[in-house]
Amino acid sequence: MGQKDTIILGIESSCDDTSAAVLKNNTILSNVIARQEVHEQYGGVVPELASRAHQQNIIPVVDAALKKAGVKKEELDAIAFTRGPGLMGSLIVGTSFAKSFSMALNIPMVDVNHMVAHVLAHFIEEEGKKPPSFPFLCLTVSGGHTQLVLVRGPLDMEVIGSTIDDAAGEAFDKAAKLFGFPYPGGPMIDRHAKTGDPDAFQFAKPRIEGYDFSFSGFKTSVLYSLEKWVKEDPNFVQNNLNDLCASVQRTVIDILFHKLIKAASDLKITEVAVAGGVSANSGLRNRLIEEGNRRGWNVYIPKFEYCTDNAAMIAMTGKFMFEKGLFADLHAAPFARWSIGF
Repeated sequence: MGQKDTIILGIESSCDDTSAAVLKNNTILSNVIARQEVHEQYGGVVPELASRAHQQNIIPVVDAALKKAGVKKEELDAIAFTRGPGLMGSLIVGTSFAKSFSMALNIPMVDVNHMVAHVLAHFIEEEGKKPPSFPFLCLTVSGGHTQLVLVRGPLDMEVIGSTIDDAAGEAFDKAAKLFGFPYPGGPMIDRHAKTGDPDAFQFAKPRIEGYDFSFSGFKTSVLYSLEKWVKEDPNFVQNNLNDLCASVQRTVIDILFHKLIKAASDLKITEVAVAGGVSANSGLRNRLIEEGNRRGWNVYIPKFEYCTDNAAMIAMTGKFMFEKGLFADLHAAPFARWSIGF
């Protein structure tokens, strides 16, 4: 007899995307995401509106994920949910649903760290792709986090560097706001950067010891430079938009890769991955490939749908934890802040 299949339902509700996914062994059968457009008019995520939208979306999204996967709820072996980090109101919705569903089905639930899940998205089985070998370095970059993670095993990770102030994704979004782009502005910078000159303008690159990052000085540099240039020419941003975007993107990527290259060299690691929402940035992806070719790295870049917040990565992480018997109980409360480390 063959080994029994393991089927996990993943639930992600850490910010403003409600997502559910069904994983069979290491293969994703469905990954459904309901995005919230209500936040665009406010220039950022409004926590109260996010949690209300999750309440409206979670049952239809889970139902759609099960139907798309062709899986009955009675076939599920466990429910994996995001326990943190994230917006407390949003996390409560996902956590409460997971508890209720696990009780109704009498199956275990697994509480997943959102940032660990971004790293383990690389282990979702896809044709023609192999996962990183251990140990590997993962540069995890998103709107709320920027971390350099040493990954010794699926559940053995150490954050060796992190931002001491702002995240890379936030730096992109703040610069985009100065350029007049709507929220989220990071993808708009990426789009305009493709036809711009990355050497056109110089912005500050903070010097921080070790493997930590800093983006507050860079943001201040962009703000003050723009104020000066716009005073001299009121149409400066419109006339130089593509070059500005390319220069901002180059600077952020330079800051990230300065530390990634240093860590890979110091630790003598040639397996290098990126993860998180900002890993969808084409400039970042291209730079990783270039550095990999130059330095002899094996590089790993997730599919676009696994870069931003999604339940597929939650289900994948849940399977690793399920196999180790790492279950949560009904007293599990969400964490707004939760650092990586098992």
